[in-house]
Amino acid sequence: MTTNGSLRSAAHATRIAFITNGLAFASWAPIIPFAKANTGADEAALGLLLLCLGIGSVISMPITGWLCARHGTRPMILISAMIMACALPFLAYLDNYWALAVTLLIFGASIGTLDVAMNIHAAEVEKRSGRALMSGFHGMFSIGAICGAGFVTLMISYGVAPLIATLCVAGSVITAILWVQSHYLITKSDAPEPFRPPSGIVKGLALLAGIAFLIEGAIMDWGALLMIERAVFSMEQAALGYIAFSITMVIGRLSGDYVVPRIGRRAILLGGGTLVVLGLIAITTLPSPALNLIGFAVIGLGAANLVPVVFSAAGQQSDMDPNMAVASVTFVGYAGILLGPAIIGFGAQYTSLSLAMTSLALLGAVYLISPVHKGNS
Repeated sequence: MTTNGSLRSAAHATRIAFITNGLAFASWAPIIPFAKANTGADEAALGLLLLCLGIGSVISMPITGWLCARHGTRPMILISAMIMACALPFLAYLDNYWALAVTLLIFGASIGTLDVAMNIHAAEVEKRSGRALMSGFHGMFSIGAICGAGFVTLMISYGVAPLIATLCVAGSVITAILWVQSHYLITKSDAPEPFRPPSGIVKGLALLAGIAFLIEGAIMDWGALLMIERAVFSMEQAALGYIAFSITMVIGRLSGDYVVPRIGRRAILLGGGTLVVLGLIAITTLPSPALNLIGFAVIGLGAANLVPVVFSAAGQQSDMDPNMAVASVTFVGYAGILLGPAIIGFGAQYTSLSLAMTSLALLGAVYLISPVHKGNS
């Protein structure tokens, strides 16, 4: 039997998992230039290195759902967080290209495993508690990402070696996870299923996750370039749009646990999808810098709770084993992150970046017509 006290402790431990995942993942971004310099990689070779991280994540996800069902989420969260933390400092230190590629595969696999395991655990905590928690959990990831990138950037700017900065992050991750590891719930399944493609309502949930992640990735990778191409902002100011997007996304997720149960999942999907579509139209058509900033902010606010709501629904549906459902949704979501920027780049090459980004509004409109939200309050 799970008591209220143990559920509160489990929720706290889940927040720590999300924070540490975001912390370690975002700590990689500021050291990418150092990894490039250490290995002597050109832009094409660096692109392949970056792809290794995504490949590692995607490969690990299908099997993680089965492992969580067989062994529980607690050991999977603990092991993957330890591997992630241990791999991070090597990314700032290695000067051999192939050694760095292998390390990035391992780092990506550990992040992917932790991502699936913590979302399965989050869905179970939310289900047992009987109240909305998923948005807040995902908000913790965003906070961790901001802190990770900010801390490493600050340390490096003050002359601290990237290796020392990443060792500090790794130590924080290990300490935090060990501190709460006993509070993770026992979530084993008596008859774990092997990974299989999404079925039933999970098909729709996976599609929505893929679209949401694709749009988030496109805004992160192409948003600044879009502002430069359209001559809305200078190169020095081009990142202001993504900052506005990130701020409203964090605010939306931290307030989501209060908002979602009061207006319902259907309203979140319809309203969020509408805001995303309107924001995308704004940043691809309007000339005013102020209106473009508002457009980015509207996209962040609209997209904030789409992914948490989808993960929550995946963990509570009955068409598939919840472990497999969350793994499937995460897998498709990460596929969106990996393929999205490349698709936008390909479209921009043959048309324009503005037109390619405008096409995302059509994908966002799927949230307005999806049958997934029907019957779900």
